[in-house]
Amino acid sequence: MITILIKDKVDPFLIEELKERSFIVKNSPEKQDTLLQEVRENEILIIRSATKVTREVIDAAAETGLLKLIIRAGVGLDNIDFEYARTKGIMVANTPEASSSAVAELALAHMFVLARKMVVANLSLREKNWNKKYCQGIELSGKTLGVLGMGRIGKSLAHKASALGMKIIYSDIIGDLNVNPAWKFVSADELICNADFISLHIPCNQSGSFVIGKSELKKMKKSAFLINTARGSLVDENALIEALDKGEIAGAGIDVYRQEPCDNIKLLKNDRVSVTPHIGASTREAQYRIGREILQIIEKYSNCGIPVRY
Repeated sequence: MITILIKDKVDPFLIEELKERSFIVKNSPEKQDTLLQEVRENEILIIRSATKVTREVIDAAAETGLLKLIIRAGVGLDNIDFEYARTKGIMVANTPEASSSAVAELALAHMFVLARKMVVANLSLREKNWNKKYCQGIELSGKTLGVLGMGRIGKSLAHKASALGMKIIYSDIIGDLNVNPAWKFVSADELICNADFISLHIPCNQSGSFVIGKSELKKMKKSAFLINTARGSLVDENALIEALDKGEIAGAGIDVYRQEPCDNIKLLKNDRVSVTPHIGASTREAQYRIGREILQIIEKYSNCGIPVRY
């Protein structure tokens, strides 16, 4: 009988469906101190963002050889040393399609918040300050959105932004994807220099260097906004704060951080920044779709011994 360990919070639907299929489910979210022992005792591990599957965890699992599959309930694999896991005979899978729309909507929400100065408007009005003149904003229609990384989420965002009348330029490591004749492929440098909104939808830089650092921020328009719902390590937070303080860019919408939970007070309390606590995939609909995708992965593993993809 296959035993499944769930280490982060998932949709209750998934747990119910797994049990109904006669899998043995052990649900112990947020108990990280037990992970090293638990991976020795279970065949499948399901995680989200909080749990880190390091070499230490993988080595612990390899002592018994029972762990065969790690599933990340989300898009990336940054919190799993998946290359090392493969050397130990452990397969890794994720759910890349399920949360694309949810993340794209959050990126768009940050754009609206910044364009209409809703951070200041909301906070000042709660203090009974009627700062109507200070809150004059801009419209998204007619502005240029630069999508850095035209994958599933980037495409979803571009479609939504196009419907609002935004012009789309994009850059992707693969090159010109010919995804839409109205969307223009440009170099990353051209995108950074010309976009009114820059939204990041790429994985971490393998070299560990920032994709958006001091030099990139200086190239942006002073009226431009940076949106990051992808990975916290893509942006130099200190350089971003400095650029905001100097007026080198207009603002930023941030959902992911170098360290989570984020304790960078200068970033969190900056009134030019719209912040959310890594909630890109946190919608009822996305979590349900993620649950469905995990079920498909597990059923395929159970029947064929292989994961779907990653």
